[in-house]
Amino acid sequence: MGESRTELLAWLNDLLQVNYTKIEQCGTGGAYCQIMDSIFGDVPMARVKMNAKHEYEFIANFKILQNVFRSHKPIPVEKLVKCKMQDNLEFLQWSKRFWDTNFGGQGYDAVGRRRGAPTDTPATIAPLAPSSSRGSAGTLNVGAARAGGRTPITGHRAGSTQPNEAVQNLQAQLREMGTHLEGLEKERDFYFAKVRLFSYIILFFLVSLLMDCVTSRIIVQQQLETLEAEGRDDPILRDIQKILYSTEASEGFEVPEPGTVDEEETF
Repeated sequence: MGESRTELLAWLNDLLQVNYTKIEQCGTGGAYCQIMDSIFGDVPMARVKMNAKHEYEFIANFKILQNVFRSHKPIPVEKLVKCKMQDNLEFLQWSKRFWDTNFGGQGYDAVGRRRGAPTDTPATIAPLAPSSSRGSAGTLNVGAARAGGRTPITGHRAGSTQPNEAVQNLQAQLREMGTHLEGLEKERDFYFAKVRLFSYIILFFLVSLLMDCVTSRIIVQQQLETLEAEGRDDPILRDIQKILYSTEASEGFEVPEPGTVDEEETF
């Protein structure tokens, strides 16, 4: 089974240092020429129009490609120059298999071999109406690649890219950051509760400085009654109430139930 479109595009963009986004863009012929050039090193890339826009330019590129082969591999030029996905997918899969078999592993400077020729996104729409040159193009019978003539080429060729690896790394980092953030939020809530408790304690001591203990108990009791009437409760105020009554409780005095306040403790 051949490579998928995504795998083929990743391999093609890495090998040729281009930015193809669709298989159909190979229908200009330039990419096929340079794939063969990466193997043999003697395709006249200066004559290949990597930025071809018109059908006659596509055919000119395929004529150059024709010279790389002999007679056993027919290239359906008329189909390929239509820039249809399926036709170019099949031929690009064949080109990839041919490249895997014959590429010697030498460095390949794709940009240098193009002599800096522009590589804007190739045309993917149907080319112009047939011209007189179509008759001579036909289906070019070209075949097995020339066995000799390999020329080692110096330059840099990046390793095989993994399109999903960067995305997977980012997703892993995002999950790790999410876990870390969750821990920070829990820690924040914990210390916020501590600060809230301390604020009540400080408030209690400030109130104690301004009022006697009896008045403080009345205020706390009234606050608890108000909360109870609203159907709420405040455990911290309950703790403060226990502290206020701690001396009496040790001597048998019980904290009054909500709604009952000693007449002696009223104003």
